[in-house]
Amino acid sequence: MSKVILITGGSSGIGRSIGEFLHAKGYTVYGTSRNPDRIKNSVFPLIALDVRNVESIQAAVAEVISRSGTIDVLVNNAGVGITGPLEEIPSDEIRNNFEVNLFGPIEVMKAVLPYMRSQKSGLIINVTSIAGYMGLPYRSVYSASKGALELISEGMRMEVKAFGITITTIAPGDFATNIADGRYHAPLVKGSAYEAPYGATLDMMNTHVDAGSNPLEMAEAVYAVMKTPNPNVHYKVGAFMQKFSIVLKRILPDKTYEKLLMNHYKL
Repeated sequence: MSKVILITGGSSGIGRSIGEFLHAKGYTVYGTSRNPDRIKNSVFPLIALDVRNVESIQAAVAEVISRSGTIDVLVNNAGVGITGPLEEIPSDEIRNNFEVNLFGPIEVMKAVLPYMRSQKSGLIINVTSIAGYMGLPYRSVYSASKGALELISEGMRMEVKAFGITITTIAPGDFATNIADGRYHAPLVKGSAYEAPYGATLDMMNTHVDAGSNPLEMAEAVYAVMKTPNPNVHYKVGAFMQKFSIVLKRILPDKTYEKLLMNHYKL
């Protein structure tokens, strides 16, 4: 029997690419979407799931179990971007970002772990972000929510290892997807102290996404992790300089690294 894969946020972007790739490899793939009825051309089943709603998560997991009897691999991919100067981002939007990017994945893990523990096996791949390894200007909330998921994954990995379950993370850099369309942008406020630098940084971020890597690279990375007997704690996927920026942060003095970032963003 083929392994059963559950991918949150599987209707577009990276999640869809992962699902299509694994489906083509012969795996039984289930994706999720808040509004699956609106998606007409998915090659794998889409189940209704809102990561901000615990009942929705539990119902989706129960449906996969009812259909296939197991969940072998969870790809916690659902996430949302957010940009803006922290001072001008509404607190409700900050809380929503953490609900989607951190608390939602935690609740999905909580929902699948009992089934994985009973079968004494399972793999959880949390999709984070290279941005989660550093605080970025005008993306501080996004960096914080993804960075928190990295650390949560590290701790949980040790907690569930004795049950035959592995937790790992894959941090993508910039990929050519529609994430820029779905993220929350704090509006450019005329006359704001942040108007010029935030506007310039926003243009740069959108350019990076448009020129980003092919999401197929993430699909191939997920497949490679699934085929690895003992996966690493963390993986990074993206352009060389994006991955190298993590190395630089580790070896450079804090102020030197900060200066590099400020020069990059022309701040």
